[in-house]
Amino acid sequence: MKWTLRKKLLIGYGMVLILMVVVFASAFVYLLRLGKASDAILSNNYKSILAANNMIGAIERQDSAVLLIFLGYNEQGLKQFSENEKNFLQWFGRARDNITEVGESDIITTIDNGYSAYLDEFSNLKYLRYADQKRAVLLYHETILPQFKLVRDSCERLRGINQDTMFNASNRARRISENAVLSMSIIGIVALSIGIAFSILLSNRIVKPVKQIMEAAKKVSEGNYEQKVSITSNDEIGNLTNEFNLMTDKLKKFNDLNIGQILSEKQKSEAIIRSIDDGIIVIDTNYKIVNINPVAIRFLDIEYDIILGRDFMEIVKDEQLFNYIKQSIESGQQPILGEGQNILTIKHDETSRYYMFSITPVRSRANDTGIIDVILSLADITHFKELDRLKSEFVMTASHELRTPLTSVLMSIDLLKESATQKLNERELELISVAHEEAMRFKSLVDDLLDLSKIEAGKIEMEFSRISIALVFQKAVEAMKTQAEERSISLSFETLEENLNVKADAGKIIWVLTNMITNALRHTDSGGYIFLFAERIGAQAHISVADNGEGIPYEYQSRIFDKFVQVKSEKSVGGSGLGLSICKEIVRAHCGSIWVESKPGEGSTFTFTLPIAS
Repeated sequence: MKWTLRKKLLIGYGMVLILMVVVFASAFVYLLRLGKASDAILSNNYKSILAANNMIGAIERQDSAVLLIFLGYNEQGLKQFSENEKNFLQWFGRARDNITEVGESDIITTIDNGYSAYLDEFSNLKYLRYADQKRAVLLYHETILPQFKLVRDSCERLRGINQDTMFNASNRARRISENAVLSMSIIGIVALSIGIAFSILLSNRIVKPVKQIMEAAKKVSEGNYEQKVSITSNDEIGNLTNEFNLMTDKLKKFNDLNIGQILSEKQKSEAIIRSIDDGIIVIDTNYKIVNINPVAIRFLDIEYDIILGRDFMEIVKDEQLFNYIKQSIESGQQPILGEGQNILTIKHDETSRYYMFSITPVRSRANDTGIIDVILSLADITHFKELDRLKSEFVMTASHELRTPLTSVLMSIDLLKESATQKLNERELELISVAHEEAMRFKSLVDDLLDLSKIEAGKIEMEFSRISIALVFQKAVEAMKTQAEERSISLSFETLEENLNVKADAGKIIWVLTNMITNALRHTDSGGYIFLFAERIGAQAHISVADNGEGIPYEYQSRIFDKFVQVKSEKSVGGSGLGLSICKEIVRAHCGSIWVESKPGEGSTFTFTLPIAS
């Protein structure tokens, strides 16, 4: 049997009709499920809306607390401000763990930065209010109130994004499912009837003109735009032939014109790239450098002719940066970089240069998902890095140089106490004891300064691994158990979830816990308790150290993690005011956050977060 085109078309039409029936039936079932699926998808948006509403309520009550302070209700205002600060941070943590929509990440960052600035300005207001009432009012109107509005408006934007997504997705899914069922049913019936009726007629009339069009199209694809196909009918095939002829005419004109336009646009883009002060490198989807400006050439210290057309990794030998570029090409989005991750270090001879980079994917059209190039911009920040390094090295060097004479002073005081005890009177012995105690406090301060400088300079290495929270609690409690027993204070721990593991440096986290326990022991009376517990919330583990000690006054709670901040209390004597600041830096190095919840006279709870180990 000879398989003519006519027979093949008939068989093809039959198969297409069968497939259409199958597709329509499947589409009918799936579209009915679409409405139900959208409700499940929108549950995440509701969580973000709830978090945004609670954050708005919390910061508005904090603004009311500021007004209470101006009206003279200082203690009530501070208490209300602190309580709502905890509520805000808790709901902010939930919103940050539930980012689902485009733009939410930027809003979360704006809220985080804005709220931190709001707390800083509030701390300034508390002290300025007693010194200068008019300046305090001016500070509120010019700085605190705009910062409050910025955070509140950002929360409202977060709520608006998720509300719009919920309503639009729900309505769109409902309309699509209803319209699709109706339209596909009608189209299916009509197509089935017409397809059977016209399949035989069309198969006879298509063959000849289609062959002519195919031959002409082949020659057009080879660059011959002079092709013309004769029109033999006035039906759709004739119209197709006429459109084909028009197309070849336009292609010929476009080909004649397009080369000049392309060269003009290319010259414009190259002129723009060369005029930018930052380094610009354009990389295509094959990871080859297709364009670069003189600033970037100077940064890389390599010749222009050598760079173009080369693989990116051959020129910039930085695997982490290459992975970010690869991620941007594959996802079509800018990579999300944490603090310090957007720095490129390039060594020239014995010196190093530091560049802050950003990666921007380029699409052929605004609404197109396809990526044609990636732009890497480099900004030289070597000067700022050098300033930071000099500051940290100065503090570290000064602290290190103080260690030796301080050790000599302590040894001299100890020898004096041992050898001259009988020759000194009671007043002189008391002065020696005071000198020894102050020298020990000075030594503790120098040690803390050294530790803090090393952490800020990144000179303390973190050994991240999968660790058990229960094991970390056990180690910390064992280290502090003797001191707790001497003071008749109960020290215990509990994990609310079995086998709760985090990704962290075990030694550094144990240090954080023991520091918090030491502070709790200092501020808790005999017969009290200190309790360690942990729970999973989203992708984070929340680790807490709670006590029933004297608590922290409200005016100190927003500054407790700053350097050299100590609560004015008889029990706080002996500390350097750097312990909690070091704890904060260690937790930040683990990509976590830390805060305190406290009521004066009822105890305190310090909480920090760590990422759950996958």
